[in-house]
Amino acid sequence: MTYSLDFRKQVLKSLDEGMTFAEAAKFYNLSPTTIQNWKRRVHSKTTRQTKPYKIPDDVLLNDVKEHPDDYQYERARRLNCSKTGIHHALKRLGISQKKDFRASKSLFDKKSDISK
Repeated sequence: MTYSLDFRKQVLKSLDEGMTFAEAAKFYNLSPTTIQNWKRRVHSKTTRQTKPYKIPDDVLLNDVKEHPDDYQYERARRLNCSKTGIHHALKRLGISQKKDFRASKSLFDKKSDISK
């Protein structure tokens, strides 16, 4: 939850007038750590510094379209990254990979009754 700039300034003004961090935290129902962070930087962060993704979205979407039933480690091998990277990229794109047991290539065993 982001507090308004006016509220932040009010809390910091109380500190300047002699209130301790513990008293201000109790009075305003905040964490003392929050107040200390506000003392360092009053304004909230407006942008987020993120690193560029190693796996481009269009490449991953194309790979999912071409190989819908592949495991994450197989995608990782093809796209030259880690399984965890594939997991995070699929999650970022809102793709949930559910296996279709009727068409899954992992069911070569004829003893399996899952496909029936």
